[in-house]
Amino acid sequence: MDKDGSSIPDEEWERFLREAEAGSAGAPEEPSARARMVTQRLRDQPAPPRGWRTHEPPRRRGGRGRYVVGLLIVVALLVVALAPGRVTGWLGFDDGGGSTAAASGQPTLDDPFKGSPAEHWAAGTAGITMPSARATGWMSEKQVSEALDSSLAFLADSGLDPAVLRGERPVKAIAAINPKQADVKEYLANAFDTPDRENNPLTLFSRFDPAYARLAGDVIKTRGGITYREGDSGAVEVTADVTFVYPVVRAAGGGDEVARTIARREIVMSWEDPAEVLIEPGTFSLKSYRVDSANGGCSNTTGYFRPDFAQEAGPSDDGTEVDPYERGTSMDERMRDRGTAECGTATRT
Repeated sequence: MDKDGSSIPDEEWERFLREAEAGSAGAPEEPSARARMVTQRLRDQPAPPRGWRTHEPPRRRGGRGRYVVGLLIVVALLVVALAPGRVTGWLGFDDGGGSTAAASGQPTLDDPFKGSPAEHWAAGTAGITMPSARATGWMSEKQVSEALDSSLAFLADSGLDPAVLRGERPVKAIAAINPKQADVKEYLANAFDTPDRENNPLTLFSRFDPAYARLAGDVIKTRGGITYREGDSGAVEVTADVTFVYPVVRAAGGGDEVARTIARREIVMSWEDPAEVLIEPGTFSLKSYRVDSANGGCSNTTGYFRPDFAQEAGPSDDGTEVDPYERGTSMDERMRDRGTAECGTATRT
């Protein structure tokens, strides 16, 4: 329709039909009445207000790249306008007001991720994005590909292996670490037998005391990714930043209450040239490793995560609050925001 609501003039419509029937190359295409209405409505509407959680991607060079990104944003905004609740579930977050959890309810044995963003996350290593391999530093493309695969295997062996989660020693994961790295060798020697704040196995490995808690099912949800770059002396430096979500129940006689422990780990693995560095071929050196966990036990030095099953604790004395599912903040920022406080309060689990 025209702006005043009238239809296309009869003579124009007859000309369209004649040209279309004759197969004229210049015959115009008649948009549907609904398409014309929507187009005019969009022209007449003012620009929508900015949302309080609107994300603006960084500007990129190159007009074509900006066009593609803009197109994706338009599609996303359209879907959000039509079904905001569904889209926030797809993206793995809610509006921050607790409405999603309230609507979804509490976790159950049949649905242990219910009421959390992890309900829509992928399971296991499927939630960890992997980059394409290219020749970097001392490694060929094939060697980089193998290093990336081995790095992913380490994440699985340290954070997803059922035996390790039951409290057993992570033998396979330890075998991937350079045995000639003195400081890490000392850490591993003490972490399992005499764990303390300096030698806590939970920094690298996820473990639950089998006498206290066990997994609720066999699914662990993850979100994060692996990146890499050339490091010192041509080494290939692989960084993994992954959040693991573990649903657990009491070990025995505890009913069907499900709790969740969330651990975000950042591990930097340096794949070095054995011809240049003292390293066992096929292993990597640990450059850095840290964890930020929620509902794993504050000031915990047992060597196991110790989740709370009753939500009785109030805010911590330092007042620090963290959303353990939020991944827009880097680990550097998260640790800096926490400052010297040893424990904070998770806004949700």
